[in-house]
Amino acid sequence: MNILLWILQAALALLYLGGGAYKVTKFDQIAKQMSPLSRGGTGAVGVFEMLGAVLLVVPAAASCMPVLTPLAAAALALESLALSGLYARHSLALTAANPLVWSVAMGLLAAVVAFGRYALLPPA
Repeated sequence: MNILLWILQAALALLYLGGGAYKVTKFDQIAKQMSPLSRGGTGAVGVFEMLGAVLLVVPAAASCMPVLTPLAAAALALESLALSGLYARHSLALTAANPLVWSVAMGLLAAVVAFGRYALLPPA
């Protein structure tokens, strides 16, 4: 189970880091598609995703405050759920180009990581 969680954490960290960087740097391209948020809102979500991506891996790998990993995963799952609600207002099409599909999938995987890492935490 630990190996599966590490694989999920690494994959999610890369996806959230890339997605967050894209949201921060490419707002003009995002606005052409379906951006439910303003430039500042999209940038804030991007920074939040990049910070969450770092917290998915670094605290658990360094054994320094490992409780931050399930908290970051839970926060990213909630953020993805909120974004999914905003994306669902525009389109419910199940295509790879629809950000709703990616947001739901990443949110579910982040929830799995949050639950798995919380269940594996040593008792205090």
